[in-house]
Amino acid sequence: MPQAVEIWTGGTILTMDPAKPSAEALAVRDGRIIAVGDASDVVNLAGPGAEIHDLNGQFMMPGLVESHTHAIWGACRTLFDIYVGFQASLDDLLTAVRERCLRNSPDEVVFGGPWRPIMREGMGANPRELLDGISTRHAIVLHDASQHILWCNSRAIEQAGIGPDTPNIPGGVIERDPATGVPNGIFAEGAIAALRGLVQRSDAQLSEAVSEAVRYFNSLGFTAFKEPMATEEELKAYQAADLQGHLTLHTAAHIVHSSPLGGGVVPYDVMDKLRNAYASENLHLDFAKLFLDGVAPGFTASFIQPYLAESGYDAASHNPDATLLIAPDALNQMLINLDQRGYTVKMHAVGDNAIRKGLDAIEAARDANGQSGLRHEIAHSNYVSDEDLGRFHDLRAVAEQSPKMWYPNPGTPVQMAVLGVDRVQKNHRISDLVSASAEMTYGSDWPAAAPDANPWTGLSGMLTRRNADPAFPGVLAPEQAISLSEALPIFTMNGARSLRMEAETGSLTAGKWADFIVLDNPLMDMPPDEIAAVRPAMTVWKGDVVYAK
Repeated sequence: MPQAVEIWTGGTILTMDPAKPSAEALAVRDGRIIAVGDASDVVNLAGPGAEIHDLNGQFMMPGLVESHTHAIWGACRTLFDIYVGFQASLDDLLTAVRERCLRNSPDEVVFGGPWRPIMREGMGANPRELLDGISTRHAIVLHDASQHILWCNSRAIEQAGIGPDTPNIPGGVIERDPATGVPNGIFAEGAIAALRGLVQRSDAQLSEAVSEAVRYFNSLGFTAFKEPMATEEELKAYQAADLQGHLTLHTAAHIVHSSPLGGGVVPYDVMDKLRNAYASENLHLDFAKLFLDGVAPGFTASFIQPYLAESGYDAASHNPDATLLIAPDALNQMLINLDQRGYTVKMHAVGDNAIRKGLDAIEAARDANGQSGLRHEIAHSNYVSDEDLGRFHDLRAVAEQSPKMWYPNPGTPVQMAVLGVDRVQKNHRISDLVSASAEMTYGSDWPAAAPDANPWTGLSGMLTRRNADPAFPGVLAPEQAISLSEALPIFTMNGARSLRMEAETGSLTAGKWADFIVLDNPLMDMPPDEIAAVRPAMTVWKGDVVYAK
């Protein structure tokens, strides 16, 4: 039986629909928008018996879309793991590890972080020994801020099956004692898979984590998001939440095809089986994930020009392709195959060389398959070269933007130390990408490299190139700031298109789902730096209120 019509009116409505940018009222029935426009027209169309919601002068806009966040990881950090914050000292972290070892039984892995490269001097020549001094009974696995580098004690290394005779892993880094060749406790990229595998979550924990992530995201104003790196356990948890009616977000999950964090390449037929087995009404699985390089602090991001020699890098022997996690020919074939199978591919690429190789692969897929209509994505797109700016538009590729990674933050000094001040000014050339007509999406990458998933600080950062947190003053490449009107489609329409749901959400248009948020004041009336403090008064998804403060 059809539900009664609900009408929202009495405030300012920003629709993000170019054909009708603003409205006075919006009508909803059965979770869908049936009318949007002038108040009198919408009320007359709805007829008698409609329920009227008075906005009382508040501001309505489409719900936001988060295109890159590890939701289950982030919620597990909140619920189960050690987390000392991105400004904590080495002593703070070690104290937290000691306390957790006292609480945990020896069969429970002590996991968490983050640690930062600035702490390396205090770890000693063999960092595992510092953790061994806390416990040799517990496996201790600590991730850095990027989650691409691990610091482990001897017990964890032993349990992962790594020893002095373990050969170097392609695409990975095992740091060793120069005198003995014994792993010193620091592992990066492809070498971390076995160590991360020690951290196991129960079905109950994963269920609790999904519930926490959904609650958190709805409170921030998200009505849709993309899980950027999903294995079967994540897919199973998301589907279970959806079947139970708890997944109050349009969700897309990129099924892992190749990841240094999870071992070898997942065969295409296995990916297809996962897609078919776990897709559900609100869980969309025509998406795949690849990693092309690592991160700059670990010298594993792939750059055309070398890192600074004074940072300890052997600039004389620099080979741009040496840090690629997938050889270019193999990558091209992966894109061709995944595109043929109907997967939208998200490729982690930080350095300009990795980004170029990702665009080359998209071009190879276009040449081989024609225009499939799939908009493949370069995740993060930190350092785009001049020559590649226009290729995003030409190839119908998406340049994902992660402002929490580039506005002044705890990682900025490290970036400058290894890349130089001038090159860091090229981090996230968002204004240049706008000028090049590139399509962009927003992703926080929480909890990797981001203390939270708050989109409002990210939006503010796009407008100011500043961090709203006064602990990190300064501005980074102010000429790359964009306007609010340029930024809002990135968080709404473009995000919906990245989920292949542009006909279903992303704007307040008749026929689409009633996915919207209510704010106390119009964004257009706020100074850009004040947008960082915005918190939704209400989030509505498919016509249902899923958050209200």
